[in-house]
Amino acid sequence: MLRRIILFSAAVANLLLLDQIVKAASVSSLRGRPSVEVIPNLFNLAYVENRGCAWGMLQGHVWPLAVFAIAAMGLLIWKRRSIFPKGVAGVLAEILLYAGILGNLVDRIARGCVVDMFDFHWGVHHFPVFNVADSYITVAAVLLLVLGFFQKDGKGLRGES
Repeated sequence: MLRRIILFSAAVANLLLLDQIVKAASVSSLRGRPSVEVIPNLFNLAYVENRGCAWGMLQGHVWPLAVFAIAAMGLLIWKRRSIFPKGVAGVLAEILLYAGILGNLVDRIARGCVVDMFDFHWGVHHFPVFNVADSYITVAAVLLLVLGFFQKDGKGLRGES
């Protein structure tokens, strides 16, 4: 049991570290500069300070969003057995979700904003700029949705209860 907790925590910590390294690199190399075109008409690296949440909603509400993230983490940990299915895929979703929430929480507390850098677009149509932590959260959510389709009678993907 202790070994599982250590491995789980190490996985979350390493993903959090990766997120923070990418954000620090973005701050040092992109802040105050125009976006960098990586794939013409599709993908740029850009520096964006998001003082809100997803898609720029709730701009300027950094501290209420930080408190919400802490409360959400507490709820996820408290109800983890009923939220995350058993098995590798459920554990992966849990690790990704925790790392994503913590990555953006660290930004809100340390920087007063969340640093975003990945800018996908098609011509003049831009998808909201996002970061590594946002990717973790999105992949975890999709994984949980897919797992939910395969659950029957409270059993996981491999028939575990």
